[in-house]
Amino acid sequence: MAISAKAWVFIALSIVGVAFIGFWIAHARRRGGGWPRPLHLAIGVITDFFDTLGVGSFATTTSLYKFGRVVDDANIPGTLNVGHMLPTFAQAFIYITVVQVDMPTLILMIGAAVAGAWLGAGFVAGWPRRNIQIGMGVLLLVAAAVMITRLRFMPEGGQAIALAGWRLGVGLAGNFMLGALMTLGIGLYAPCMVLVSLLGMNDNVAFPIMMGSCAFLMPAASVQFVRSQRYDLRAALGLAIGGIPAVLVAGLWVKSMKLQTVKWIVVAVVIYTAAAMLYSAAKEKRRG
Repeated sequence: MAISAKAWVFIALSIVGVAFIGFWIAHARRRGGGWPRPLHLAIGVITDFFDTLGVGSFATTTSLYKFGRVVDDANIPGTLNVGHMLPTFAQAFIYITVVQVDMPTLILMIGAAVAGAWLGAGFVAGWPRRNIQIGMGVLLLVAAAVMITRLRFMPEGGQAIALAGWRLGVGLAGNFMLGALMTLGIGLYAPCMVLVSLLGMNDNVAFPIMMGSCAFLMPAASVQFVRSQRYDLRAALGLAIGGIPAVLVAGLWVKSMKLQTVKWIVVAVVIYTAAAMLYSAAKEKRRG
């Protein structure tokens, strides 16, 4: 019996996941740093629960890190990518299984995001902290504007589950850019939902596209963050260990929950985080 395209995606996900876990463990043993504290685990549970519902985890995690002074600003992008990777793998398996999507479209969109992340991570990993603060602050404000636009003004998407022609080209270019931006700590979910809607696709199709894209691109980006040690090991382990059970629980609720109110809360969180990042950058400049 021939193996289906969906089965090949699952096989590839498994191979990439196991390979990265081995790579991460080897580097973590040489580096040391201990196990996560309860706060690290709690942040993983909260952020990945809402991430599975389509809210996104990067903005909420960054806000909690900033509020609790958990992770140095310079290490936030790497911590987000490394720590949220394993929960995102679980999300990808869930949504690719339950949501109908054209597999060639899905595979091409995933490939575009991975290429963007690979090129972007090598650039971001060498940035000084103030540049990261400014980049994250500005792009979080852009993400907030996109989310508000979607919640207030945009109609629902179409019914298509595949892209072709110029729409496919636009989709690939858009996901490439979103993959690169994700290495700055800007979540892919909200802008990916907007992209899918604008291209006339069913809104539900955004879930396997964005979860699958992140599941493949986060290892590509995380390898470079791990090699450069530009991440917080304890915080990343907290996201990974706390996030996986939260994903499984949220996956059971995802079809019945109404998320409009939650999404408005996230908009407020994104704006707060952007302001905190830009304020930190201004303080860095005064100290310099």
